[in-house]
Amino acid sequence: MTLFANWSYPTAIRFGAGRISELADACAAASIRKPLLVTDKGLAGLPITTQVLDLMEAAGMGRALFSDVDPNPTGQNVTAGVAAYRAGGHDGVIAFGGGSGLDLGKAVAFMAGQSRPLWDFEDIGDWWTRADADAIAPVIAVPTTAGTGSEVGRASVITNEDTHEKKIIFHPKMLPAVVICDPELTVGMPPAITAGTGMDAFAHCLEAYCSPHYHPMSQGIALEGMKLVKDNLVLAYQDGTNIEARAHMMSAAAMGATAFQKGLGAIHALSHPIGAVHHTHHGTTNAVVMLPVLQFNKPKVRRSLARAANYLSIAGGFDGFCAYVAELNAALGIPANLTALGVKDPDMDALVTSALADPSCGGNPVKLTPSNTRKLLEACF
Repeated sequence: MTLFANWSYPTAIRFGAGRISELADACAAASIRKPLLVTDKGLAGLPITTQVLDLMEAAGMGRALFSDVDPNPTGQNVTAGVAAYRAGGHDGVIAFGGGSGLDLGKAVAFMAGQSRPLWDFEDIGDWWTRADADAIAPVIAVPTTAGTGSEVGRASVITNEDTHEKKIIFHPKMLPAVVICDPELTVGMPPAITAGTGMDAFAHCLEAYCSPHYHPMSQGIALEGMKLVKDNLVLAYQDGTNIEARAHMMSAAAMGATAFQKGLGAIHALSHPIGAVHHTHHGTTNAVVMLPVLQFNKPKVRRSLARAANYLSIAGGFDGFCAYVAELNAALGIPANLTALGVKDPDMDALVTSALADPSCGGNPVKLTPSNTRKLLEACF
């Protein structure tokens, strides 16, 4: 396989099949001698996690594991992880898994040296400057899914269990020091998770591309990321052992998270509160609300998505692009609406309020208001 490279944008990325074997060297590059491996409950007992623990032990770094991580990680998870980190005398974190494991691992490394509460560092204005930057521990990020792109992000999405809101915790130094993207680690993903995480990557690229903010570098990355998803997601879904498709999807995930420095939009503004309250899978929720959001944004994105459709070899301009998204969702077994996804008896007023408070809504091409956001949300059921 020729898909093998060393990248340094946005951080140092070791990309290629089998590169998990370089874990000890990556830790040394980040001056980590006694790491805490942070992953989620579902991965904790799997062979790929045992493989990582064995690599740590063979390098004399111990085999400390913290896996009390919920699918939508919470502030309580962060508190427990920080306690384990401090009790073990660790000097860095290996964040391992999908978005939940990666986000929790980064948050633990961030909070391990802080004295203020987690919520004091929400991504609002310059709140990140409240942190003691010198006390932030280094992170090695190892994704095992191809979706969130959290491995190249400077933030973690953590649910406040008291308010049932997803909060974005941000600091520039939360960016992992080294990323290992090994597509062999994603081979065991079930088809439904392959679909949901892949659509998360697509949503990141799509919303970044449509965001009205100026960032031509992200614009180009987002467009090419959409192409990688179009060309490879269904292949990976149909044949999980297709290592080339898996590799391209890992690239698309990292590209989406890099691109959304340009902004996200209503897809994520809706998805975050729905996931926080109803515990739905984030990427799958993004896919479910994608078509209603596209129609909502049509007056502002019709021309730009027609250009994207042309590049992606999709006929029919904006309408053709929407038809493609519908076909893609159907091919991946994505539920037709939020009701089919399992969202029952929603508190529409609370969801609208949370959506409008979500930082993602600021990047939506059409300004979100209480009235139009409620109509958009209703269209998703």
